[in-house]
Amino acid sequence: MNLFQKLPGFVRTPAGREQQIWRRLPAILLWGTVLPLAAAAAGHLLAAPAEASGAAERSLRLWDFVMFGLVMTHWTLVLTVALGCFIVRVMKGPAYVADAYPLPPELGEETSREQGPQA
Repeated sequence: MNLFQKLPGFVRTPAGREQQIWRRLPAILLWGTVLPLAAAAAGHLLAAPAEASGAAERSLRLWDFVMFGLVMTHWTLVLTVALGCFIVRVMKGPAYVADAYPLPPELGEETSREQGPQA
């Protein structure tokens, strides 16, 4: 049993910019995650270990939070773009035949009266 019947005669739209973006998203996600985490790690490595003042620890913790927020914002952006690409790809895909929905008799008569006599 075939659940999805393709609409006969439908011409599929070729892939466009969304396909190029879709293919680059994994690399964009990876680099957008690695670079802020590397910057956070560099901040920890470059901090003077002997200097354990409260102000230095607070600024380092603030730097970690900023980098974490940057990663979360980047993931949200990538997810939003991926969702947009997915929607465009689905809309450009093949068209399917929908199930018939017979109109109730009273609605069918109103429609035929509005259209006028059929010649």
